[in-house]
Amino acid sequence: MTATTAAGPGSSTPPTSEPLLRADNLVAGYVPGVNILNGCDLEVHRGELVGIIGPNGAGKSTLLKALFGLVNVRSGSVVLDGQDITNHRADSLVRRGVGFVPQNNNVFPSLTIEENLQMGLFQAPKRYAERFAFIVDLFPILGDRRKQRAGSLSGGERQMVAMARALMMEPSVLLLDEPSAGLSPVRQDETFIRTRRINKAGVSIVIVEQNARRALQICDRGYVLDQGRNAYTAPGRELMNDPKVIELYLGTLAADQETADRAKLA
Repeated sequence: MTATTAAGPGSSTPPTSEPLLRADNLVAGYVPGVNILNGCDLEVHRGELVGIIGPNGAGKSTLLKALFGLVNVRSGSVVLDGQDITNHRADSLVRRGVGFVPQNNNVFPSLTIEENLQMGLFQAPKRYAERFAFIVDLFPILGDRRKQRAGSLSGGERQMVAMARALMMEPSVLLLDEPSAGLSPVRQDETFIRTRRINKAGVSIVIVEQNARRALQICDRGYVLDQGRNAYTAPGRELMNDPKVIELYLGTLAADQETADRAKLA
C-alpha cells in the first residue's frame, strides 16, 4: 500500500495545500543509544483528523511526545506551518498552536472544571471569556458543572475536561494520546464522537489509539506504525478494509482491546 492522503473520511483525493504539520524521518528515544522511532514520517493537513495505530511498543505515543517536545528528536525534523519546531519546548509549542492531551494525569483533580480551563489559558488570561464561550458551545455540560472539582468526575468526563483545557489556547492542531484508554465501551464511543466534533469545529487532530477499528472509522487518514516506522498509510476506511492490514495488525489490536476491556470489568 502506497502512501496516500485524503480530503475527507474515505476519500483518496490528496489535499493540494502544504501540510500544517509535518514530521520527516524522525529518530527519537528516551535512553541514549536506544531509539523508539526509527525514521518515522507524518503529515497533517488543515482540517484533517489523522489516526495512528499499531501494536504495543510500536512508538505511537513516543511520536506524539516527539512532536510536542517531550522526547528528544535525534535526527529528522518537525515543521509546523512552515516553521521548524524540532525539539522546541512544550510551552513554546502551545503558544505556536499545538495542543497535547496525555493519556494519564491529564487534569488537576483538586481544581474545579473552571479552574482547569483557566490553567489551559494561563499564557493569555484576557481571552478567557471568549475561549470559555467556545468550549461551552462544544461541551455544554462543562458550563453547567463549571464549579465541580475535576477529581469527582468520571473517566470520560475528565477526558472531556482535558480536551477542553488543551483547546483553550485555540490550537491549530491537537495531539490526543489514547483518549479512550480505560473507558467503558459507551464512554469510548462518546470520546470518538467528541473528537470528531472538535475536528469539525476547525481543529486538525492527530489521535493515537489502541481501539484501531473505531479510530479508523472516524479519521481521514491513518498511519500504521511498527517498530518505530510507517508500515502503512492510507485513508482510514481503506486501512480498515485492507486484507494485509487486517491480517498483520487489526486482529492483534482487537485482541489487545478485548483483553483490556475484560480487565476493566473484572
